[in-house]
Amino acid sequence: MSKQLDNARNLYIRGIEVGEIKEVHENYMGDTYTQHSTGVPDEKKGFEIFFKDFHKRYLKRKMNIVRSIEDENFVFLHVHQFLNDGEAQWITADIFKSDDEGRIIEHWDVIDEYPVNIKANDPIYGDFSITDLEKTQDNKKTIRRFLVDIMQNKDFDMFEQYVDDSLIQHNQNIAQGGKSYKDYLLENDVTYDFVFKVMGQGDYVVSYSKVYIGKQDYAQFDIYRLRNGKIVEHWDNKEVMPNKYDLTNLGKF
Repeated sequence: MSKQLDNARNLYIRGIEVGEIKEVHENYMGDTYTQHSTGVPDEKKGFEIFFKDFHKRYLKRKMNIVRSIEDENFVFLHVHQFLNDGEAQWITADIFKSDDEGRIIEHWDVIDEYPVNIKANDPIYGDFSITDLEKTQDNKKTIRRFLVDIMQNKDFDMFEQYVDDSLIQHNQNIAQGGKSYKDYLLENDVTYDFVFKVMGQGDYVVSYSKVYIGKQDYAQFDIYRLRNGKIVEHWDNKEVMPNKYDLTNLGKF
């Protein structure tokens, strides 16, 4: 495990789950900490203020890190938060940026509810192992083209070039298969306003974007698994974009 991945995981487990904020500040964060999470004030002090209150509200906490990928000095974590014996359950998708020593200096996230009723495939759980490391750059290029051609330019004649017919879908509002994914995007007029970040490691690629769905703006993570150059599995997390006057930091992006 790399230093930056270890630090990102420790920030979650030691800081958010266990509550050792001082330990996080001294060992896992850099000299500065830029925050983009909704409702969390900027810098180390903001982290402390928010999570001291969080720990009072949720006395029982379990942070289950389901999958992680690394790309240069960035780490992505996909996490199930199980709080107060299930009183609250959240799925979070997080990006952490590290400095040259692997300490965390910036954080982005999207927080979505873990659903009560699970359909065909769980929205976060599933097998996870990274393969095809030699295809990382090709897979990232494929997803970048997919996001431009399909999600931005709406050239759905090209959809089958990118998405396998047997797509495994984890979005609870979309049925299984490539056709169902295509129909959902068309019927809901899903448009990716801009793509902020694309990360990849082997057969997994993650994108973080501002997305327009049904007259509402969202910050959205998409996690794609690719095989032979096509998308064969998809997870996503989305959160309504906060109003600018409600921001306590620099905003989602």
